[in-house]
Amino acid sequence: MQFKYLTLTCAIVTAISFVNSVNAAAVTKDKILEWISTTEANLTFIGEPITKRNTENTMVVYCSVRTQDVCGGACTVYNGGATCLNAPNTNCLSATNNVGFCDRGGCGGSCNQLSTCGVRLDDGFCYTPGTSSINVGF
Repeated sequence: MQFKYLTLTCAIVTAISFVNSVNAAAVTKDKILEWISTTEANLTFIGEPITKRNTENTMVVYCSVRTQDVCGGACTVYNGGATCLNAPNTNCLSATNNVGFCDRGGCGGSCNQLSTCGVRLDDGFCYTPGTSSINVGF
């Protein structure tokens, strides 16, 4: 009986830990807006206007240059729903939801997800060298 209880407890703790880690790397919309207002990066905006109050949208910022723990250079800011973003030369990214990043166009090849970021950078960015496309979920 004690073994079953211990096994059940371990399974519950593992499930809770997994759920909490899925959006571990995601940042808030306010955090991205703050970064946009203070960065010196060259920004390009795509997707829906940021002023639109659609809470279901995902915001993704992806940039070409990493300097130590700072992401910058030429950056693209996407605001919208599920899509595959063409993102050649991306070296770092940030998003309001978990996204996938892949080493080939069309969201193909070898892919990873933001929630399992290996090298975290300032302002909620993740170091993603070799990224060619980004899979934005819904």
